[in-house]
Amino acid sequence: MEQRNWKIIKTIAFSISVLIVLFWVRNTIIDEFSRISKKGILDLSYSIADRFSVDEEELEENIYFFRYDEDFRPVFAIDDDKVQFIKSQPFFDYAVEHVLYEESYFHEKILYLFGKPVYIVFQPVIRDYEVIGGVVCFLSADDHNKFLNIVNILFLIVFALALIVFSVSQFSKDPVSVYAILVTIAVVLVFIVYPLYEAVKITFARTGVFTFDVWKKVLTEKNYLEALTGSITLGILTATVATVVGFIFAFTVTRTYVRGKKFIHTIALLPVISPPFSLTLSIILLFGSNGLITKQLLNMKADIYGLHGLVLVQTLGMFPIAYLTLLGVLESIDSSLEEASMNLNGNRLKTFLNVTLPLALPGMASAWLLVFTNSIADFANPLLLSGKFKVLSVTAYLEVTGMNRIDIGAALSLLLLLPALTAFYIQRYVISKKSFVTITGKPSVRLIEVVNRPMKIILQIFVYASIAFIIGLYATIFAGAFVKNWGIDYTFTLENIVEALQRGKKALADTTILATVAMPIAGIFSMIVAVIFVRKRFLGKKIFEGLVLLPFAIPGTLLGISYVIAFNKPPIILVGTAAIIVINYIIRELPVGVENGVAVLRQVDPTIEEAAQNLGADTQTVFRTIILPLLRPAFISSLSYTFVRAMTAVSAVIFLISARWYHLTILIYNFSENLRFGLASVLSSVLIIIVLTVFGLLNFLIKRNENLERSGTMVGR
Repeated sequence: MEQRNWKIIKTIAFSISVLIVLFWVRNTIIDEFSRISKKGILDLSYSIADRFSVDEEELEENIYFFRYDEDFRPVFAIDDDKVQFIKSQPFFDYAVEHVLYEESYFHEKILYLFGKPVYIVFQPVIRDYEVIGGVVCFLSADDHNKFLNIVNILFLIVFALALIVFSVSQFSKDPVSVYAILVTIAVVLVFIVYPLYEAVKITFARTGVFTFDVWKKVLTEKNYLEALTGSITLGILTATVATVVGFIFAFTVTRTYVRGKKFIHTIALLPVISPPFSLTLSIILLFGSNGLITKQLLNMKADIYGLHGLVLVQTLGMFPIAYLTLLGVLESIDSSLEEASMNLNGNRLKTFLNVTLPLALPGMASAWLLVFTNSIADFANPLLLSGKFKVLSVTAYLEVTGMNRIDIGAALSLLLLLPALTAFYIQRYVISKKSFVTITGKPSVRLIEVVNRPMKIILQIFVYASIAFIIGLYATIFAGAFVKNWGIDYTFTLENIVEALQRGKKALADTTILATVAMPIAGIFSMIVAVIFVRKRFLGKKIFEGLVLLPFAIPGTLLGISYVIAFNKPPIILVGTAAIIVINYIIRELPVGVENGVAVLRQVDPTIEEAAQNLGADTQTVFRTIILPLLRPAFISSLSYTFVRAMTAVSAVIFLISARWYHLTILIYNFSENLRFGLASVLSSVLIIIVLTVFGLLNFLIKRNENLERSGTMVGR
């Protein structure tokens, strides 16, 4: 008890000491800023008085001239509310007397003129060495107040941080874990909650006055309602088609003897890790108005732009999501159940309809919702291929960049968040808990084909044709790099490569540097958060988990717009810097890394860590020597995923790039918009090669780690 009381006394003494030091620092900073501001204001007012023309009675809106009458009393030519305001001040006569004696008068205190903070300065107007009158300057004090608020906020933050750090070191048994939790909560609040709050706030009070005008406009104007309907329609169609295609792929791989399963699996995953514009670009090159197939081979007028083109491209890009989800579901279904049904005289169709399909339905619903969420949040494909078809993501982008109506853009992005968040919640917290998969104690390794030979041939033809089509699309991108002018002149050339690399070298370097910087930070941070999720308990943990996973459901356009709103003003100004792009990468991909880490940690017995702690290892040592090695596969997967997504990002980063820090995908989009398909193909090919190389290398490291673990296990035996 005495020890605890002594710790409390030390904490109070520390708090008082820090408070005194910080208060002195705060006052010193404010005094110096006030001195500099006063000098600047006096210099400005002197310049105004010096160039003032006696023929003008009012030089500017907030500058008034007065003369002296025979009794040396000031006479204003304009007698409005501002003049009455200044005459009513107790220092007015004193200031006028200063002017008469050729002296300036600066009122130290800030006054509020019709609710606006102002400095008031009196300056003499001297002509031919004689005072003919004076000017009264009403100069805005907004900057001073803003600076004062920032200093006070920083003062409180530094004091709170110092107090928290000292208190944790004194009273906590595991200060490192507490620090980790506090830092993580701070990151979540600053880079997830705060930007979203600012985005919501600007839709209600951009000018500082609370109003529903923005939402009335968004919810009533035909243009915006068409975009909302278009996004939902596109999401429903894409989710339905992609889920069907994904199920066919997963069913063919798991329930039929098909050749080249590994090859099929690899090619099916290509669209997930390739740049978002790649498939869209190849579709335009093949089926656009000057497409190789539509114009050169079939000589037909075809318009790939619009809903049908978007459904095609999104299905190709997103069916791997459904495929991976359903692959795990179908592999988990014990094939002995299907075998038992067929042994009880159930034909293949009845077995499929009564056994396989019902067991796979929750997985299909989950896959549908995942694809739906990704489809309505998609920005890259509609940006190039939507044509006259309106979707919310592109409409929000055009409102911000084209119309400079960031409040409308934020409202449209928030409107897009509602269906995305609903689908994410249903998929994660409802359907994921309603699994009908049955796993017996003795799993069957025998493959039961529940389709007859004609249906098997149809399925395999569909899968092989789809794989060939995907390969053809990627081959088209590489071919486009060597064509002089696609659609007009198919002459072989290397000029595109030279020009594209010259014009894109800065964007390529910037993109690679930013992705490389974000990769280890995101990997380590996601593993720390995963440990907190699984191993730590604290107040508000459920809310914290929901906030960490929230970026998965947030459309990229909303995240980009909210970052521009939140970090383009004090106290945190990041817009235009590399930091805001790196932070966006980390926060955007955080949920995936955390989920991977959580999945691995839940398979690790916590007694391993407890044993190390009992032997004297502290938290840092346990994390570095035990947890992190066990998390290595999830850690490397997080690195790989972050790098790939950072290299191919579009939706959020398009709002955050600047002249100093550019992005390769945005340059590819600009080339495509300007019909420079050869240059776009070159940069897309380079991006694909970089991404596949890093992805393959990191996957090799994961497999190598697994092989080493197996070898170690065998040696141990």
